[in-house]
Amino acid sequence: MSERELREQIVAQGKSLFARRYTSGSSGNISVKLPDGILITPTNSSLGSLDADAISKVDWSGNHLAGDTPSKEAFLHLSMYRQRPQEKSVVHLHSTWSVAVSCLADVDPQDVLPPITAYYVMRVGRLPLVEYFPPGDQLLAGAVERLAANASSLLLANHGPVVAGKSLTAAVNAMEELEETARLYMILRQSKTRFLSSEQCQQLRERFAN
Repeated sequence: MSERELREQIVAQGKSLFARRYTSGSSGNISVKLPDGILITPTNSSLGSLDADAISKVDWSGNHLAGDTPSKEAFLHLSMYRQRPQEKSVVHLHSTWSVAVSCLADVDPQDVLPPITAYYVMRVGRLPLVEYFPPGDQLLAGAVERLAANASSLLLANHGPVVAGKSLTAAVNAMEELEETARLYMILRQSKTRFLSSEQCQQLRERFAN
């Protein structure tokens, strides 16, 4: 896929996520991997009204190469790619239900959400919690890198989810599955719930391993 096609794909996916209220205002950012760096949505831009030509391009050191000023969280995306070179896209949102879960005090920081559905296990797997850092804090990069090698999805405490995928479509699908599972989790918190067993989860991993 050409760089132009990737730019247009970012615009289309951003518009879809915004229209369906997975993000709001100028929150959230999307990136796609290139041979010489990444394309990433610009700072203070709404995912609902992106301009393909204005999408930023930065190199692997974070230097701005083209387009508008990149998201101040570009370093977060670069950290994910460094630890997960097989991935082609990263999506970071401030989606309501995932953010709500990220604020809970009684979750397991090693794996925040339980295996409620098969598709969550297949598309997300584990969800470690990254300790809280203020927005734009460069120390977040190190915290992300420490966890990203073993998980394609992370939840930033009191902030929101970050998901990597083998394509932009795959990353968006996993992000949506995470958000809907977070919603289910919040709905079910006061109810006695049957989660998938460790054996059932292992069967899914073996059957649907890429």
